Amino acid sequence: MSDSERRTGPFDAGLQLERTSLSWRRTALSVAVGSLVSLRLLPEWLGGAEWVIPGMLGLLLACLLWIVSRRRHRAFMRQWSRGDDPRVGGALALMLIAVTVAAVGALGLVAVLLSGR
Repeated sequence: MSDSERRTGPFDAGLQLERTSLSWRRTALSVAVGSLVSLRLLPEWLGGAEWVIPGMLGLLLACLLWIVSRRRHRAFMRQWSRGDDPRVGGALALMLIAVTVAAVGALGLVAVLLSGR
């Protein structure tokens, strides 16, 4: 495809890609805020410095989600501007969220069991 035939402008009138990209960024920010709150409260409530680890892991996850969402957005736009059929998988971000939810659930169970000493 020549430069004059390259696509420009938004992919669709509803700007679906931009809305999706923004929603993943909001998810990453939500994870970051929850992690910061856990950094502050878990060591105080459950006693012990090891309860800082979940907050740090949450902040790492938030960074990963942010990076994955940016890379996904850029790859999609690059494909679309070349005139290709845009296909970008979203499995990595979904897997990160699923693993995190499972880990937070397990951590919550451990916290409940430990607090009942």
